[in-house]
Amino acid sequence: MSDTKQRLLDGAIAAIREHGIAGVSARTIGAAAGVNQALVFYHFGTVDDLLSAACRASTAERVAHWSTRLASAGSLRELLAVGRALHEEERQLGNVTFLAQMLAGAQADQRMAAPTAGALQLWVDEIEAVLRRLLAGSPFAEVADVPGLARAVSAAFIGLELYDGVDPAGADQAMAALDQLALLIEIVDDLGPIARRALQAKVNRATRRD
Repeated sequence: MSDTKQRLLDGAIAAIREHGIAGVSARTIGAAAGVNQALVFYHFGTVDDLLSAACRASTAERVAHWSTRLASAGSLRELLAVGRALHEEERQLGNVTFLAQMLAGAQADQRMAAPTAGALQLWVDEIEAVLRRLLAGSPFAEVADVPGLARAVSAAFIGLELYDGVDPAGADQAMAALDQLALLIEIVDDLGPIARRALQAKVNRATRRD
């Protein structure tokens, strides 16, 4: 990738952080990137295409940054501990602000919906792989919709990041509740074979009724 294209990608992210999705334009992006605004159209065609490329590139970079840490989690509680660290670092870097603005833009402009969803899918795929590994052999693995759970975790992460801006104590309480849920799953996994079979049978009956 050329230096100019990278500067435009970085400039798009910086412009959204400063001006929000409603205030971003070729002019504000060019100013943030330190280049002529006409280069937005030369390299990317439209402002929307540049924003889409910036969203995917930024997300891919952050997923790669956290991939090793996520892969090292040996339990759901360790995964949540990584999530807490991720929460703090991404908040300080302003990445959640950028993603939230992209999501807001996608509500009003369907052209932004698909590329934004595609970027979010990078997080979903990463989390799904970790959940499949951590739940392997657990009674919950038999009934859990792991892809759906990965999407729920990703959505919760974004929601908690935004919630933290208006109610930090509430966001901490939500994270603590997730810790308790992870502990409960670990306790179930530590049950003896007889208790686990009984639990599995009960879960299967409840699933069939649903």
